[in-house]
Amino acid sequence: MIFIGSAFLPAFAEGDAARGAKPGYTCLGCHGIEGYRNAYPSYRVPKLGGQKASYLVVALRGYRDGMRAHPTMAGQASSLTDQQIEDLAAYFASLNADRVAAGGSRAPSNEATTTCIACHGQNGISLSPTWPTLAGQHEDYLVHALNQYRDGKRKDPVMSPIVAALSDDDIALLAKYYARLDGLQTTKAE
Repeated sequence: MIFIGSAFLPAFAEGDAARGAKPGYTCLGCHGIEGYRNAYPSYRVPKLGGQKASYLVVALRGYRDGMRAHPTMAGQASSLTDQQIEDLAAYFASLNADRVAAGGSRAPSNEATTTCIACHGQNGISLSPTWPTLAGQHEDYLVHALNQYRDGKRKDPVMSPIVAALSDDDIALLAKYYARLDGLQTTKAE
């Protein structure tokens, strides 16, 4: 069992990347287009290629179960079974995985990055399978996500209190740093 938010979720079954490829094609309609933007608020949709499968499972379940708010994502995830979520996660985790494993450079030393490094790693590659890799993610998406944790729109017992202490300048600096690391990629349809 894994504790997420205020609920225990069953441990992750093994997803099948081949099974996840077909439904993953729908996801590429937004996540597979370089520079594609969410309409309002405007930010680039997150890169999924090479992201940790377990983190993607947590995120998709969060959209499906109402822990994360985004109308399009909630609509897409609402009908997915746990197995379909795990298959999708395995598919996206398999894309560009070698590049992500190589990682980026070491983080600059300041109080904000020191806290982030504890979970997300010295090079933006997370230390746990349920925490996201930040290396290479879009800068404006990272700003948006951190602001959602700070504003309570994303509920997480670990992230919310940490981000509450960050200033807008801290968030901007962290997002700029992690976006410049080598890592996640926009996935592209073949």
